[in-house]
Amino acid sequence: MTSQVHPSSYISDKVKLANNVKIGPHCYLNGNISIGENTELKSHVVISGNTQIGKNNTFYPFSNIGCDPQDLKFKGEDSNLFIGDTNIFRENVTISKGTKDGGMLTHINNNNLFMTGAHIAHDCKIGNTNIFVNQVTLGGHVNIMNNVVGGLSAIIQFVTIGSYSMIGGMSGIDKNVLPFSLAIGNRAKLRGLNLVGIRRKNFDKSEIKRINDIHEQFIQGINFDN
Repeated sequence: MTSQVHPSSYISDKVKLANNVKIGPHCYLNGNISIGENTELKSHVVISGNTQIGKNNTFYPFSNIGCDPQDLKFKGEDSNLFIGDTNIFRENVTISKGTKDGGMLTHINNNNLFMTGAHIAHDCKIGNTNIFVNQVTLGGHVNIMNNVVGGLSAIIQFVTIGSYSMIGGMSGIDKNVLPFSLAIGNRAKLRGLNLVGIRRKNFDKSEIKRINDIHEQFIQGINFDN
């Protein structure tokens, strides 16, 4: 099936669309862009730069994908954005491309949900099956692994968030977060395991106990106020 493009949308000559891509009204695509099959742009979506998008993604109105980094050191480098498969980008999501200080690449894997107003800055690395609740903000060079959930939180530059972690609402994260952790607060502190998230992923009791024992060994003696 060929792609469907609304006549009010602008698609530059360099854009490559796979089969069954749907471009709704008033979208603007300008750059070295490729979009995989069954991806849909609802309306009023902007995609620019060197942006590669996989299949089965959905972009809601006023998302801005592949935009220039909000970094004063950025001087127009020909950097890139990669997006995998089956991601959802809700309204007003912004995803910046990379910079020369971060390998020239922002990279997003598969099956992630970016809720309204989420911002993913330059050179971030996003794994799989993460949920970025409304207004989450990632600074540059942030690494989010897999199955992480957070809402109304801000992650400072160069921080890594381990898999299966939960970031509490309105938290400010300025340190790395261990996998399986629950981190809450302004300049967040670890509050134990993310037990709800772990159980939802069907870890059995013996696995949870082992994770808990390892977690406690790591956090013993650490002063998170320094």
